[in-house]
Amino acid sequence: MKPVRVAVLAFEGVSLFHLSVPGMVFGVTPAPVGLPQYEVRYCAPTPGRVRCDQGVEIEVPGGLGAMEDADIVIVPAWDHPENAAPAVLSNALRQAHARGAQVVGLCLGAFVLGDAGLLDDRRATTHWACRELFAKRFPRANFLPDVLYVDDGNVITSAGTVAAIDCCLNLVRQRHGADVANRVARLLVTPPHRQGGQAQYIEQPVPSLPSENRLPGVLEWAREHLSHPLSLDDLAEVAHMSRRTFTRRFREATGMTFVKWLAAERIARAQQLLETTDLPIEQVATEAGFGSALSLRQHFANQLHTSPSAYRQLFCESQHSTAE
Repeated sequence: MKPVRVAVLAFEGVSLFHLSVPGMVFGVTPAPVGLPQYEVRYCAPTPGRVRCDQGVEIEVPGGLGAMEDADIVIVPAWDHPENAAPAVLSNALRQAHARGAQVVGLCLGAFVLGDAGLLDDRRATTHWACRELFAKRFPRANFLPDVLYVDDGNVITSAGTVAAIDCCLNLVRQRHGADVANRVARLLVTPPHRQGGQAQYIEQPVPSLPSENRLPGVLEWAREHLSHPLSLDDLAEVAHMSRRTFTRRFREATGMTFVKWLAAERIARAQQLLETTDLPIEQVATEAGFGSALSLRQHFANQLHTSPSAYRQLFCESQHSTAE
């Protein structure tokens, strides 16, 4: 099996964290079963020594030619989002996308993708602190302010700093399935999939009361009982809180309503079952808590813009293509 080639852009002032994330996720050791070899290469508009945002200098031997045969091209957070990316970089990104590579903008790296015209008429996100500037500079993009990452036609963008890990784990999940992504996440000691959006990180107070620490356990309990009917009152009872208090704490912790959170969790569970089992669609719907295949199809259509059967088929094709 040939390695998956990843080209990571480096530039003066690049985020050292974002520069490291692809190598940490795709090159995790020991490599879990099912994760093929990834070849992570770093490139720059001008090869040579580059100073990162933390003052660390690194040697980047390759130019943008590394993008020409990459399966994935990753752009870390752009240091000056108010300034357009160089034309040579925009051209390289457009060419990479045109031949079928996945092009990823981590955090403010979304601005570079926008400068290349890759976000026109596509869904995209970036760090919440620059949402107004993003909307002003790229009015044709369908900006989603309340997600951690979004994939739209081989163009992927992510929110703030740590969302880069969520985004790269999702790339592993797309290519190799939920089980492999979960094993990678465990080795990194990070959640395999964080529900919620950026709202949960905007000017939220730090939990200080012991009772607030009950909520993570409640969410885990709910995930273990997704196949059962669940209500806000059920979770409030498990948390030993009043409905009103639990509703407030839940919103603070997840950045969304209970109904939206539950639907997202059930969709994620259905995706996992579709990827890893041959269960009939009706049984997948039951196991994920949707009750009926019709309900599952409606949620998939609304949230993923596809059907469960098409999702399973596309995933199988993706797995087959990667294996080749």
